[in-house]
Amino acid sequence: MVKTVEELARLVVKAAEDKKAENLKVLDISKLSVIADYFMICHGNNERQVQAIVREIRDQAHKNGFDVRGIEGADEGRWVLVDLGDIVIHVFHREDREFYNLERLWKDAEEVSFAAQG
Repeated sequence: MVKTVEELARLVVKAAEDKKAENLKVLDISKLSVIADYFMICHGNNERQVQAIVREIRDQAHKNGFDVRGIEGADEGRWVLVDLGDIVIHVFHREDREFYNLERLWKDAEEVSFAAQG
């Protein structure tokens, strides 16, 4: 069972990596916003891959006893937002990620590493 936000972050990172998410970044936004503690941003190369990444994140969260608060944009597979409360995940199609460039908008956030363990 997931007990801390850091354990949840590791779980989410592993789930995304298992579906070959690219350029995965975790930003600590806790000092910049009350929205969440972390933003995770990654992308897939097509709509099907984006949807697979989102499904794996959702399935692993449920399997580990964590409720997904909401998922927006999954049907289109271009920019999907997954709300896990303390962690908000943005899974983009490559083209949309380049266009919206969230990393630039959150440039004051510290990038942190939650490398998958095991």
